[in-house]
Amino acid sequence: MTLSPDRPVPDSLPKSWVDRAPEFARPYLRLARYDRPVGFWLLAIPCWMGLAAARLETGLGWDDLRLALLFAIGAVAMRGAGCTWNDMIDRDLDARVARTADRPLAAGTITLRQAQYFLAGQLLVGFIVLVMLPWPAIWTALAALALVAAYPFMKRITWWPQAWLGLTFNWGVLVAGAAADAVFSPAILFLYAAAVIWTLGYDTIYACQDQEDDALAGVKSSALRLGSAVKPFVLTCYIASAALALAAGLAGGAGLGFALGFALYAAHLFHIAQSFDPGKPDDCLARFKMSVHTGLLLTAAFLLGGI
Repeated sequence: MTLSPDRPVPDSLPKSWVDRAPEFARPYLRLARYDRPVGFWLLAIPCWMGLAAARLETGLGWDDLRLALLFAIGAVAMRGAGCTWNDMIDRDLDARVARTADRPLAAGTITLRQAQYFLAGQLLVGFIVLVMLPWPAIWTALAALALVAAYPFMKRITWWPQAWLGLTFNWGVLVAGAAADAVFSPAILFLYAAAVIWTLGYDTIYACQDQEDDALAGVKSSALRLGSAVKPFVLTCYIASAALALAAGLAGGAGLGFALGFALYAAHLFHIAQSFDPGKPDDCLARFKMSVHTGLLLTAAFLLGGI
């Protein structure tokens, strides 16, 4: 396989500002997935929906806008750091999978030492955001570090790394709940469970792209484990996730506006589950990206429910 430092991985945006960035910066931007912004959204959205769910009875205040902005900045920094850490661990595996072979570490366009310095810089940004949060949120966020550190190894030891990603990627629900003094409220706990199962579903769709390469490389995934049962499994995940999201709204005392937002969210969620084709990688990627809209619709449902 011919590797090029400027050739993006197949699931990145075909053209983005990363392609116009200075040449020396492009490998770092691709290492942090700035050419694949879906992950930033999917890390920030659980924080926003957690904050909206925690404020169902009291309504959002001006300080909540500050928290929402901090969550957005933190999501960009920590998703980039997580991807950098993941690629540092997986650089040999990535080189054997077609979709990931051109990632900067796998392709050799940056060195491991350079990646380590870049990781430290991103973690510094995340730390600055962290110390600007209330103390309960700080301690809750720090508790996720073990989940983040262990994630790259999950595909080596379990068929369900997507479940571990769900636990990790949606920790922002709990952080937002802690920032709003509601970390152990039923609404937050139901919502965290809903988000974990939602991620298990959408990341299984994402994993359908790599089944053949993963099998050859010895990498485990839920898509490989499920085989022909992938589609009913995703539908089951989405039904369970929607039920838990509804329970979160009811437990938090959501108003009538929640019902409208929830109906739109559920319709979108089930459309994805019914329409994706596990045998078509491009279709799976497109349906995976639609998960951003699903998350925003659920966030909007909680916002409407607090009015």
